[in-house]
Amino acid sequence: MPPPDSDLALRVWDPFVRVFHWSLLSCVLVNFFVVDDGETLHQLVGYTASALVVARLVWGFVGSAHARFADFFPTPARLRAHLAAIRAGRHDFQPGHNPLGALMMLALMTLVLALGLTGFLQTTDLFWGEEWLEELHAGLATTLIALAGIHAAAAIVIGRLERVNLVGAMITGIKRTRNGRVDAR
Repeated sequence: MPPPDSDLALRVWDPFVRVFHWSLLSCVLVNFFVVDDGETLHQLVGYTASALVVARLVWGFVGSAHARFADFFPTPARLRAHLAAIRAGRHDFQPGHNPLGALMMLALMTLVLALGLTGFLQTTDLFWGEEWLEELHAGLATTLIALAGIHAAAAIVIGRLERVNLVGAMITGIKRTRNGRVDAR
């Protein structure tokens, strides 16, 4: 553990993870706010987002240390320990995702894949024009945007509480704590 008055800088996010993150964000924003539903571009951007998630899933098994699911997978024990630390007012340093952040990441990726699947199914003869599928797709998209907003807000709030520049880390790959105010494990 560093001295209480020191700063800590740790290389956490590799280039693949950072490019994945910002590319996926771009796809989601373009498809939700810019491109009209059903357009060919909407489909291509959706399939690109799905392909990005599939690549990230592979990277979760073969990528760098903090990109691997084994490093941050939100097991019940990790979640209990993290929630206990929060309740106790401790801000334990998590090199990668904290357990709640990992849950959010997995939820967001699941939603993107579900959107890709429901979008694809709408192009098939079996499901063409099915209103329930269109409504499900739209509901998943709205849920994705809502959770992405919560994810962004949480990164800012937790970053301030823990005095870690989480947004900067997703740009530079280096997670920095200010004034050593977290317990490094």
